[in-house]
Amino acid sequence: MYWEKAGKHNTQGTVKAVIEYAKEHNIKYVVVASKTGNTAEQLLGHHFKVVCVSYHVGFFGPGEGSLTPERRRELEQKGIPVLVTTHLMAGLDRACRTKFGGVYPAEIIASTLRMFGQGTKVCVEVAGMALDAGLIPYGEEIIAVAGSANGADTALVLTPAHSNHFFDTKVREIICKPRDFKHH
Repeated sequence: MYWEKAGKHNTQGTVKAVIEYAKEHNIKYVVVASKTGNTAEQLLGHHFKVVCVSYHVGFFGPGEGSLTPERRRELEQKGIPVLVTTHLMAGLDRACRTKFGGVYPAEIIASTLRMFGQGTKVCVEVAGMALDAGLIPYGEEIIAVAGSANGADTALVLTPAHSNHFFDTKVREIICKPRDFKHH
């Protein structure tokens, strides 16, 4: 399924497509990139486990996260584990670029994945992060959901690999993504 334009106006359609696909293919885990937890919440109440991966503290400024401690507790009380940690494709490489200039391997990988859209890059990234954190099982197909800024417009079926074996990640299917998007 392809959305005409990227953006949060695709969230409801993406959520619906994920629920239908997961049911039809017996997917047990859905990893959702979410700034506020709203998209993750919309996926609750089905036969799969929802995992929320949010921005690392410091992304928006020193000491600033996108989820308040209260919001994080609320999501966790609803049964949604929340992962807040260093982004797989940023971290030290971004720090080196910011300090010294140049381009580094993780940023090249991220830019290459963004050729398919920001959501595609984030889906691959958060799936690996959730696997590294032990929130999803190794070797199992999962669905990853992400967006281009707010909301969700991309969903992939993939078998993530741990970060130390990143290139073993297998993108199995694209459930949905935008056809028209900005390349960062």
